Order: sequence, then C-alpha cells, then structure tokens
Amino acid sequence: MTLSMLDKRQNEIIGKIPAIHDSTKFFLFVANSSQDADYVSILNKLFSLNDNLLADWLNISSRTFRNYRKNPDLSLKENTKEHILILLSLYKHGIETFGNKDDFEKWLSLPNILLDNKPPVSFLDTILGIKYIDNRLTAIEFGENV
Repeated sequence: MTLSMLDKRQNEIIGKIPAIHDSTKFFLFVANSSQDADYVSILNKLFSLNDNLLADWLNISSRTFRNYRKNPDLSLKENTKEHILILLSLYKHGIETFGNKDDFEKWLSLPNILLDNKPPVSFLDTILGIKYIDNRLTAIEFGENV
C-alpha cells in the first residue's frame, strides 16, 4: 500500500509499522524504533488536522506537538511515540479497509449508531479507544455494518 501524500521513504516507514492486533510485534517495534521525527511528520501529513486536535489526541500541549514537529532532533516520550505509531497503524488499516483515504476519513468523522452515535474519531485520544476502532475496521472487513 502506498499513500500518495507521502514520499517513498515515508511509505516504507509506515509499511513497517505492525498491525495493532499483533501486540507483541507492535510492542517490540515501539521499543526498538528510533525514527521519531519521521513518525511526527507522517502523522502530520496523513491527518490533515490542526496541531491542537493532534496534541489533544496525544495528551500533550500544542506547543509540545509543534516542538516535536519542528525539531527533528527531539526524542518522543515513549507513551507519545506509542500513541503516534498506533494512530499510524490504524490509519494504514483504515485505508486498506476502505480502499482510499477520503472514504476512511469520512467514516471516521460521521456519527455511528453502533458507537452510541459518536464518530469513530472521538475514540482516538486513548490507546484502548484506537484499538476499539481498529476492531471495528476488522469487523467491517468481515462484513459487519459498523
């Protein structure tokens, strides 16, 4: 899978991020990865959202997020890196499920009756919420109406 808004190197990086449901592989990837600036850059390109919303999802200040985005030498806190990588993995899964970025983002933003009329995007501020939405994507792949 290649994402047209990413360059070749960024596509290679996101291609290596394991699926969320493979927790052992995902944990080891987070622990051993060191391309923090690339992860922030990819997140910023994929999610065409403002810094405030992305910072809210990551439970950091907007200023901290901007510092991460502007300074390639800064290292991410482990929990922030984990959250970014799990968001990237979710995004990759969503595009694979829906076939394109636009349809996935539309699904993310619309209220869903099976999610208590909340849009899936409202669950992305916690790791468990992201895992829940990822499970919903898997359900869609198996024919459930989610």
